[in-house]
Amino acid sequence: SAFVAHDSSARFQRKTAQFVATVPPVTMSGTKITEEISAESPLRVIIAGAGVGGLALAKVLVDNPLVDVKVLERTQAFKRFGGPIQLASNALEIMKEMDKGVFDQVMDKFTYTGDKMNGIKDGIRDEWYAKFDLSSPAKARNMPYTGVIDRPDLQEIYLNSLPEGVVENGDAVSGYKENTDGSITVELDSGTTVEGDVLIGADGIWSSVRAAMRNEAAKGEGSGAAYSGYTVFAGELAYDSFDNGQVGYKVYIGPNQYFVITDIGNGNYQWYAFLAKAPGSAETLEKPEGSSKYLQDVFVGWSKDIHHILKATQEHEIEQRDLYDRPPSVMKPWTSGRVALLGDSVHAMMPNLGQGGCQAIEDAFVLSQELSLAETRSELATKLENYRNRRLIRSAAVQGLSRFASDIIIRGFDTPAKIVMDDGIRLENFNYAGIVTKMLQPILPIFFSVQFNFLYDGWKNENAIDLKATLGFLVFGGAILLLGLSSVGEAGLGLGFGLDALFGGEGFEALFASLQDLL
Repeated sequence: SAFVAHDSSARFQRKTAQFVATVPPVTMSGTKITEEISAESPLRVIIAGAGVGGLALAKVLVDNPLVDVKVLERTQAFKRFGGPIQLASNALEIMKEMDKGVFDQVMDKFTYTGDKMNGIKDGIRDEWYAKFDLSSPAKARNMPYTGVIDRPDLQEIYLNSLPEGVVENGDAVSGYKENTDGSITVELDSGTTVEGDVLIGADGIWSSVRAAMRNEAAKGEGSGAAYSGYTVFAGELAYDSFDNGQVGYKVYIGPNQYFVITDIGNGNYQWYAFLAKAPGSAETLEKPEGSSKYLQDVFVGWSKDIHHILKATQEHEIEQRDLYDRPPSVMKPWTSGRVALLGDSVHAMMPNLGQGGCQAIEDAFVLSQELSLAETRSELATKLENYRNRRLIRSAAVQGLSRFASDIIIRGFDTPAKIVMDDGIRLENFNYAGIVTKMLQPILPIFFSVQFNFLYDGWKNENAIDLKATLGFLVFGGAILLLGLSSVGEAGLGLGFGLDALFGGEGFEALFASLQDLL
């Protein structure tokens, strides 16, 4: 999503200019526009929104002498705001490819999590349920390990790498008009217009560019974005964790909710509590003793680690927000003429795979390649369509499974069923959801291996459809998700049919072995 943060420091102010226009329309280059793209008549690219994807695209394009770039940002100025963002190995490899200097600066501020233990824990019993191997897939490909960086630090690195005046603050893109010669007249909130050759909508989930392209509302009913059904509480604090340096992140699962604790470096930690609530619960939930005490009550009986970090968190360190997402834009347009969408504006996704910002960076990478290949302005619409074709299936796969994973973790997962041999035989949580959760336990590491291989193999987006990787990701992951969902719906008991075909030999053998272990 786009940065909405501000900073009043002089360092930020000199890198951003208050946008003030005089006589509309404003022409970006001030030179005669010809059919051929050249240094004398450069490609004029307007980017709406200074989020991760927008700034990444601006940085790579600004180094091209044949391109004139302008980033238009709604906020009046930037200030430090927002927590850490995960950058997985696929995004880091792209950043290294796009600009080694920016990549090196990111590494200086980076905290690795992919080289540590990561996984899912039983939230009630406080036992490891499944562990993720993030390091082996990255190491095998000589890619950087996954980790986190503070959004303000990432933003500052990008802003300081751009020439003064490239980013203009204080006037958001409200719409656009496609001219008969193919050029774009961009309309701003102030009534000012700016003329360019290409418009990229990197203006987030409530994108005005998308709304204009699809003739729909930017927000609310008719926008295509919908409340996910989940609200998230997030806390960030200095915390002395007993497993610091050993564990990157832990996802605690249990009935109808889950809790995440992650190391964000320098003795700081972030946690998330995901709850299934009605929209607007931040205003309607009664929390007379504050959010920390409210969550301690919600997670009563869960791991002591959860309660320890909740008790250590002060109220001003906790925020709550509702989560919104969009269905994959497979049938709806990504482009129209010389206008294209990027990042959350076209594939906003739930945070479960930690790929929101990463997929925006992949968009920027592919867009920069396609635009740099254009020699004439008449090619631009085709180049943008090529971008869409290269990114559509991969981003939809990640977006769709991110959404389904939320439903599975909250509505499908439960405390795993267990047979305890303690003074006789005792059955713990031997209900349908508990049994399904237990059955999935040996399969999930296989799925995560498929997932990471899919993400790390396809970062170049060289083909419109990486059929082998995508089918493996979707079929194997979809089978797991269907099995998990079977514990939610009334029709779920029939979903066991044909598991051998869905999972393949290795997965089905693991499933059968888990049944033997259980019984």
